[in-house]
Amino acid sequence: MPSAWRIFRRNRMSVFGLVLIVILAVLALLGPWIAPFSPYSTTAGPVMAPPGAPHWLGTDELGRDIFSRVLLGTRTSLLVGLAAAFIATFVGITVGALSGYFTGWIDDVIMRVTEVFQVIPRFFLAIVLVSFFGANLVNIILAISLLSWPELARIVRAEFLTLRSRQFVDAARVCGAGAMWLVFVEILPNALAPVIVNATLQVGQAMLLEAGLSYLGVGDPSQISLGMMLQQAQQIMRAAWWATLFPGVALAIAVLAINIVGDGLNDVFSPRSRER
Repeated sequence: MPSAWRIFRRNRMSVFGLVLIVILAVLALLGPWIAPFSPYSTTAGPVMAPPGAPHWLGTDELGRDIFSRVLLGTRTSLLVGLAAAFIATFVGITVGALSGYFTGWIDDVIMRVTEVFQVIPRFFLAIVLVSFFGANLVNIILAISLLSWPELARIVRAEFLTLRSRQFVDAARVCGAGAMWLVFVEILPNALAPVIVNATLQVGQAMLLEAGLSYLGVGDPSQISLGMMLQQAQQIMRAAWWATLFPGVALAIAVLAINIVGDGLNDVFSPRSRER
């Protein structure tokens, strides 16, 4: 049986996506130290200067260096994506595990609540939540994670419904294992494959959702994100195309790379790939 890495590297696009993610993550982490100018400085250069030395991606309408702002904006967008995906995954696993293991009225109640969250348009509800509780980074992360867990909860529930009647679970139950042991030690580790794939894709979805909120003006005004850069540059799009092009390209590359890696992880956990 081939190893997980051997299966993953068969898909060259997935390896390419992983390399892109590593590069973006390194640039985002080292952004404050490698940025040639302060991303907040309005005296970094001429107003709306085209790409070229020393402003390799140009400047915006206030003379701020776009390359420096893209570095910081990428870090903010990745932070929101990772944090929201982590919280949504934790909630989704917990809710899905309870629903799939205990079934009965607990399953009915949880699934009805899940359906309510899935019926309401996610983007619209995110705007309402952020507008009501305040447009800061913590509230944005919590709002996105609150709206992202239902899909994962259904996946975990389906896995638990399949695994809860397996022989290894019955054997542990006969030996006196309690419900928490069965859920978190016996069943959950065997249900993680689709969870990992979905959690990876959740990162890209959260980044797009945050970008959409920022573009509509309900993002955190104190933080530079790629979506906020697009929102601020829309007024000068014709006069300074680079002000919208480079943040948009950075966001597209990040989300595309994450989705490609998700496809590669799907291959890793696919039984057919394991048999090759």
